[in-house]
Amino acid sequence: MINSDDLRFFHTVASSSTLSAVARFLDITPPSVTQRLQNIESKLGVKLIIRPARKIILTDEGEILLDRAARILSDIDALQDVVDNTRSQVSGTLRVLAPLGFGYEYVAPLLADYADEHPGLMVDLTLSDAPNWMLADKWDVVIYIGHLRDSSLHCTRLASNRRYLCASPAYIARAGAPQHPDDLRHHSCLVIRENAEDVTRWKFRKGDREYAIRISPRLSSNDGRIIKKWSLAGGGIMIRSGWDIRQEIEQGTLVHLLPDYRLPEADIVALTSLRENARPLRVQKFLDFLKESFNPPSWEK
Repeated sequence: MINSDDLRFFHTVASSSTLSAVARFLDITPPSVTQRLQNIESKLGVKLIIRPARKIILTDEGEILLDRAARILSDIDALQDVVDNTRSQVSGTLRVLAPLGFGYEYVAPLLADYADEHPGLMVDLTLSDAPNWMLADKWDVVIYIGHLRDSSLHCTRLASNRRYLCASPAYIARAGAPQHPDDLRHHSCLVIRENAEDVTRWKFRKGDREYAIRISPRLSSNDGRIIKKWSLAGGGIMIRSGWDIRQEIEQGTLVHLLPDYRLPEADIVALTSLRENARPLRVQKFLDFLKESFNPPSWEK
């Protein structure tokens, strides 16, 4: 008879590309992976993966086991959450998805501090600026920056975050500073591709008037750190969040352009699939920890 450890092991196998990847993830030898998988197949009397194959391909029986295993493991984890909540103990695995740059600079250090406070907690952090929203339930907490489209997820606001139009003094000396949003059509613009947004349509507001400018980006990247580096080197004009470039503006290595025009705010929020009264203790306490850590945000101090 297989047990929950077998189910977790097979779930890891089914979620991996190769058996070698499973071995690296579990820090065991490839033969150990093969032997344990064969033991599970022997217990069940069926083959779970197709052999030989370069990558892991499940048999029909393997697909059935994966589906049932996912549900069983979810029920086991939920039961553990109920027990932990009654004991006021933070434990289990906290799965967090965060944007690349913000996740690296802020979320990762805070997660480490939170884990230090709770020795029974394990943390799994994924960084991505292009999350697959069809898999949102895969994470306990999703950190998101910017305009949030309609979502069934529950939103907790963590911090305000103003965005700035800026460029380096070297670029301004060479190309001049725009005096109106329309001038941006004739400048070298740098854009970051994130959240499947229309990154070539820049919107501004001055008083009651709105301006929407379609720019032709000279350089683009899915990593904001690259855009920032290009802009600091004189490559062009970019839009970046205050959390990322407030220090450079204060130091003068970046210049705030069109200061009389406001860009749309990009609040930093945490998204969860469960309401507050239904969240595991590790999730709710982490949200409380984030709100306290960002009150006020360090980039606004």
